[in-house]
Amino acid sequence: MPPASGNRLLYAALIFFAIGIVATATMFAVPALDDGTRAPALVYLCTLGLPIGFVLALVFALRSGRRHR
Repeated sequence: MPPASGNRLLYAALIFFAIGIVATATMFAVPALDDGTRAPALVYLCTLGLPIGFVLALVFALRSGRRHR
C-alpha cells in the first residue's frame, strides 16, 4: 500500500528535523574537538533543516487534524 501524500509530509518533516539535529550537534562538536576551528559552511546551512522540519510537522498536524465532511 503506497503512503498517502499526507504521510509524505510527515516523513519529509522528520528527515529535515533529523538533519537539523545532527547538523546542530556537529556545529558545536567540531570546535570542541578540533581546537576551536569553525565547522564548514555546509553544516551551518544544514542547521536550517531544524526549523523547516518543525514547520512541516506543524503543517502536517494542522492538515491532518481538521474535520472531514
